Amino acid sequence: MRSLGAVSLLLCACGGSTPPPSGPPAPRSAAAIQADSVRRSYTQADIDFMTHMIGHHAQAIEMARLAPTHGASSSIQVLAERIINAQQDEIATMERWLRDRSLPLPGPADAAHDHGGQGAHRMLMPGMLTPEQMRRLDAARGAEFDRLFLTFMIQHHQGAVTMVRELFGSAGAAQEDTIFKFASDVSVDQTTEVARMRRMLAAMPTETGSVR
Repeated sequence: MRSLGAVSLLLCACGGSTPPPSGPPAPRSAAAIQADSVRRSYTQADIDFMTHMIGHHAQAIEMARLAPTHGASSSIQVLAERIINAQQDEIATMERWLRDRSLPLPGPADAAHDHGGQGAHRMLMPGMLTPEQMRRLDAARGAEFDRLFLTFMIQHHQGAVTMVRELFGSAGAAQEDTIFKFASDVSVDQTTEVARMRRMLAAMPTETGSVR
């Protein structure tokens, strides 16, 4: 009996150390997935793209906000409102990406005009309007505003597409899912909008002359 009891104790001890059968992994929470995304590597090119695109979008919003007060046609006003809504949402996405990684946000001086310092660098971004172009747009009214708005916004959108292309051409950049999807969406959306604006520009009467 003592021998049988010893065997029973040994079996119990071994049984207590046996791990339970493995099952399917527990579903991961959205917060855990987001934390993993933040921990993944990103490059300086990614940071520069998100930081500079905030200023790039801010100038497009400033341009679009002129439409209601500058005699823009109803179709231009609808387009301008669409640009404001879309690019405000995208700015919020870019700012959130930077905050989640404890990276600095661009200041107000980087928003739309060249105020010196970083603003001077920002004016080198593709498609950005010069101060003179912004003054011309602000001085225009009616059909001339419509024509300048479309011409300059096409330039501006094409610059954003160029920025995406440069990002994808940078070694190791755009490997994060968030960066890749965001940049791809910017390229597709703005390319589509450029095509729409070119059709609008081509449909305008030519009496006001060409824009130089």
